[in-house]
Amino acid sequence: MGGFVKKVIVAVATAGLSIAGVGATSASADAGTPEVFRPANLKWHGCDTELVNEVKRYDRLGPVAVSKIIQCAELDVPLDHARPDGQRITLQLTRTPHQGPGKAKGDIVVNPGGPGAKGSLFGPAFYAQNSAPMRAAYNVIGFDPRGIGFSKPALSCDTGYGNAPRPAYGHGDPKLEAAWLKRSKSYADACARKYGKGTPVNLLDHMKTIDAVRDMDIIRAALGDRKLDYYGGSYGTYLGQVYATVFPKRVGKMVLDGNAGPANVWYEAQAPQNIAFNENMEYYFGWLARYDDRYHLGKTQAAVRKFYYDLESRLTRSPIVKNGVAVGAAELVDTVQNVAYRRAQAIWHTYASGLSAYKSGDLDTFLDTFGATTAGGQDDNEFAAYHAIQCSDVKWPKSWRKWRADASRMDREAPFSTWFNVWYNAPCMFWQATPGTPVKVGHTRDLPKNILLFNATNDAATPYADALEVQKIFNAHLVVHDGERTHCVVHRGDLRPGGLDSYFDAYWLQDELPDKRTVHVSPLGDPTPPPLNPPPAAASPRT
Repeated sequence: MGGFVKKVIVAVATAGLSIAGVGATSASADAGTPEVFRPANLKWHGCDTELVNEVKRYDRLGPVAVSKIIQCAELDVPLDHARPDGQRITLQLTRTPHQGPGKAKGDIVVNPGGPGAKGSLFGPAFYAQNSAPMRAAYNVIGFDPRGIGFSKPALSCDTGYGNAPRPAYGHGDPKLEAAWLKRSKSYADACARKYGKGTPVNLLDHMKTIDAVRDMDIIRAALGDRKLDYYGGSYGTYLGQVYATVFPKRVGKMVLDGNAGPANVWYEAQAPQNIAFNENMEYYFGWLARYDDRYHLGKTQAAVRKFYYDLESRLTRSPIVKNGVAVGAAELVDTVQNVAYRRAQAIWHTYASGLSAYKSGDLDTFLDTFGATTAGGQDDNEFAAYHAIQCSDVKWPKSWRKWRADASRMDREAPFSTWFNVWYNAPCMFWQATPGTPVKVGHTRDLPKNILLFNATNDAATPYADALEVQKIFNAHLVVHDGERTHCVVHRGDLRPGGLDSYFDAYWLQDELPDKRTVHVSPLGDPTPPPLNPPPAAASPRT
């Protein structure tokens, strides 16, 4: 599931997911086979100013200023892995080096998911949130998968596609359907004109998950590592599952956090997501009602629900536009869905305050919270890459009648995000790339036996049932964050014995898996609104 989503905090995984698939294998693909493509040695150097400036936002996440120690390298890989001597493209890698003495314990290659998120930036963010012993022991290797971020070429199909206000997602309205179908086809056509068959770099036929997985193995080899140590969040867990299936003997340690179910590649992933997102939003409506004396949105869950959907209807009819910023119904849904991704004060209070501002007539605050720009040059790289992966991993249904029927049924049960999810994925109906066949995850010999999974029971983007499916396939250990309404749960700062991050550190530092196949960690509980009048900050001491 994805969207033109504002993110108000740095999360371990991106807040967008509807996940993707690849080419089949029935036996261990790496058993005694040499690498087909031998990469050049990586040459680490200082990163360019644009990348460093983006990394600076993560300096506040921990005691290490990651923007001052990050290193970069570029890695050429085949555009088409079936033709290793043919056309090349370039992946952007980053290394945030360990701070301990001597040689690092290893390199943890990380991917944040999306699909389409910048892994080059996720590397230093992940490092910054590691514990001090982890920062001392491991280098963290981020990478922008092919077509993404600072890798070259990077996909961009229509930078005006996200300009606000966009048509409302609606609930099956014929006029909105017509508008979105036209937009979706137009976006798919724009991508094909720039990156499809007959173009200088036919990326669209080479953006499948299996392409990224083979790139990951080239990264492993370029690092000089016999085995891949890997952390994947969200869609990144699917990359890990496919890697462990295709290259089972090349897996070192592997942590998968917020697990994508390989059985739902990918059209079928929408239904369980829609149900889970709706449940989390209903919970949020109840939370807002508990704090009605602060936000004044309704004293009951039902009253808050009515306020929200009435507001969505008003914005469908009349978006609010001011000084180059607009909020329509689509922008409202895109932004407020963050509360269903992560239970945190920064998110829940920010959007509650924005909704409260609308009710009190403070449209400037409302626009500042939920608005998007009305014109010009929005970065659509993540959106383009998401579709290039999702839409080509597997053949999507081409019948709008099927999409409409499925969505109409689902909307009655889960109205919050059903039509959002439809229109976010709708370009796949018109995508002009040869679809793949998903790898049958786990259908190989010699599967690794030491994979560690993390998942929240109320994760909306990757529902808990998906984690149980992955656990069964790999006979993996699973750490469950009971009752937690958060997508990806590692790096919550709970290092006490039995705390969630203590299992993460023990795995990497002491090579220890939990004693039980499944362990449960208690939830952190709901956030509370910050004080209305916080105490003044203490004066800085003189130096």
